[in-house]
Amino acid sequence: MAEKKVIVLLADQASLDAGGDALKKFKKKAVVAANYTAGDVAGEARRVPGAVTAGPDGVAKALEDGAALVLVEMGDAAPEAVNAAVAAALEAADRRTLVVLAANNLLAFYGLGINTKIGSIERAACARDVVPTLAHIADLPLADDATGAILYQVLKETNLKLTELGKLKEALSRMEAALQRDNREPWDKHDCA
Repeated sequence: MAEKKVIVLLADQASLDAGGDALKKFKKKAVVAANYTAGDVAGEARRVPGAVTAGPDGVAKALEDGAALVLVEMGDAAPEAVNAAVAAALEAADRRTLVVLAANNLLAFYGLGINTKIGSIERAACARDVVPTLAHIADLPLADDATGAILYQVLKETNLKLTELGKLKEALSRMEAALQRDNREPWDKHDCA
């Protein structure tokens, strides 16, 4: 099974309406937390084993090198720089990648396991909820003293893990059946008598 990956983009201020093609694409399928209380998302994310900090240009390289979580800190970036970082993240992402854009005024989830149809959630969310949500979706290890809650409202389905296990069991049974079929000797396969 392919590895799940997470890209966390951090900026002081960000707006999905700031223009730029990447932000428009991101906004179209993102889920935004309407009642978001900012905090130290970067500090929480750095505590995840295997987390790597990279610049916007180094996201693809970090993912190729096997990083499970790539943290991109932009600081007080201009809207054009945020758009460029989102473009780089979306370029590096595949269908097994979750992209999060977090700022002091914005929290948005995009990609793997996210319910793209809802657009936004009204549930109160804070910075300490981001990493447990990422850990739940992408199977990342979580610190023992993590106090955040999983934002189930952004998920495509709340039984995400059970569904994955069901798919794995189904694939395993198909593989076992295929092995049983192909386990015969060549002269047993065609009965020409």
